[in-house]
Amino acid sequence: MPLVIVLHGGGGNAANAESMSGFTALAAREGFIVAYPDGSGRMRDRLLTWNAGHCCGYAMQNRVDDVGFIRMLLDRLIRDYPLDPQRIYVTGISNGGMMAHRLGSELPQRIAAIAPVVAAVFGDEKQPALPVSALMINGMLDRSVPYRGGPPGGRFPDAWDGTPVKPAMAQAEFWGRANRCDGQPAREERGAVQHWRYRCPAGQAVELYLLTDTGHTWPGGRSGRRGADDPGSTLDATAVIWAFFRTHKRTAVPAP
Repeated sequence: MPLVIVLHGGGGNAANAESMSGFTALAAREGFIVAYPDGSGRMRDRLLTWNAGHCCGYAMQNRVDDVGFIRMLLDRLIRDYPLDPQRIYVTGISNGGMMAHRLGSELPQRIAAIAPVVAAVFGDEKQPALPVSALMINGMLDRSVPYRGGPPGGRFPDAWDGTPVKPAMAQAEFWGRANRCDGQPAREERGAVQHWRYRCPAGQAVELYLLTDTGHTWPGGRSGRRGADDPGSTLDATAVIWAFFRTHKRTAVPAP
């Protein structure tokens, strides 16, 4: 069976990621396994973060080896469940989306595709040794991870190390190069949805969605906390991500 790993945002936890994304119900209908790992923090199950390099909080400040953690988690899940090692996918929101970028860069031999949501790259990411398909979703009203790039905003700007993020399109450009795609993506606009799609070699894909009416949230999901941006109904991120994932698999999987 395929495996989808869903990474919570900074200050969240596994339960929050499950409730927000709705991936559990979709996994039951579609026949895949979904895992919601917890990041780390000073408390066991609250205010947890991932070390995505320049973000965020406890995990970044303490240089937690989250790449190593996810590598070991994959080993354990493959051992204990009927998983297909060629169909392992990672998605996440905000800090979790940044971590998805890092995992795609540093564990390309394990991961077939990633789908960061309201995340960003910083410009110093490691070029992956193997292609990894990528789909990105960003809200153009996002004040925490601004789609135009720049310094962090939102409720916890001090959780970052101060490195400004690159514009949302830089994510697609990074993965376009990694997947040896053509330089100029095709653009389509439908209402509040702007969709860029690269022309890539067979088996690889890079896509970016920008939502003109959406902020820092999981589009089409449930709000992660009181006072958070409205997820709206412009795009069902969970459905779009799974439709993307299910079409991709690793052609070869080296031994862990």
